[in-house]
Amino acid sequence: MKTAILIPCYNEAKTIKKVVEDFKQALPHADIYVYDNNSTDGTDEIAREAGAIVRYEHKQGKGNVVRAMFRDIDADCYIMTDGDDTYPASFAPQLERLVLEEGADMAVGDRLSSTYFTENKRPFHNVGNVLVRGLINLLFRSKLHDIMTGLRGFSRDFVKSFPVVSKGFEIETEMTIFALDNNFRIVEEPIEYRDRPEGSESKLNTYSDGFKVITTIGRLFRDTKPFVFFGLISLILVVIFLAFFIPILVSFIMTGQVLQFPTLIVISALGVVAILNFFCGIILSVLKKQYRDNFERHLYLIRMLKDKKIDD
Repeated sequence: MKTAILIPCYNEAKTIKKVVEDFKQALPHADIYVYDNNSTDGTDEIAREAGAIVRYEHKQGKGNVVRAMFRDIDADCYIMTDGDDTYPASFAPQLERLVLEEGADMAVGDRLSSTYFTENKRPFHNVGNVLVRGLINLLFRSKLHDIMTGLRGFSRDFVKSFPVVSKGFEIETEMTIFALDNNFRIVEEPIEYRDRPEGSESKLNTYSDGFKVITTIGRLFRDTKPFVFFGLISLILVVIFLAFFIPILVSFIMTGQVLQFPTLIVISALGVVAILNFFCGIILSVLKKQYRDNFERHLYLIRMLKDKKIDD
């Protein structure tokens, strides 16, 4: 069984050496890959000297780096961490065990159940983590504790079937929703979290990246649950339609006249839009069912190719 440590990096010269050395000690049998994302502070050379396999992704953004790592590297277990030394390497063996021995497709290092809120000095990041967690648990009927963590373990099935769309830090949200929607097994493991050391700066912008995460949740909710998404829109439009139509109807019954023709025309158009939205949801839910069937066949092919490679 082969394990790969994946470390996406952008200007982490102050911490990358310690991160590589800590993971070499925690998982000495694993290959450690550092993917440099246009660093200008010598991160790549420091990582190479520390013993990591260094590769490059020139399209900026963590999502782009994850796409390259997942495409390039072949392993049985993947452990992904950040290069900022906020995640202790001592928890990596437990994530590896969850993937290789207990069948987890995604082993999540859960910061929010341990030291995150006391260690993290950025209050808006704390609020954002709680908001994102609440939205995903509500929309996808899950009970996850940490959505945005950067320490995760993955199975080969997950990595080779995950279509990376996001370009930036919203990649963690996309991974989680993909796993929930496609019935992958998610296991959370509480881990310690420590804030960045002095002199190391976060690349995450609280507001712009937070907005991208929220819009990603909305987009993926639309794509993964189209009937519910378009059904809710239809319901809202029907309520507005009835709120304006009922008074016009009552007035017509009492007087025999329609006194608000412009309003009636507008709300009639609104009613048509509500009906179209409803049927769009039905059509897209049928297409989603076909996608799910095709995805299961795709997973079966991945497993067949893996078994064939082992036999050869």
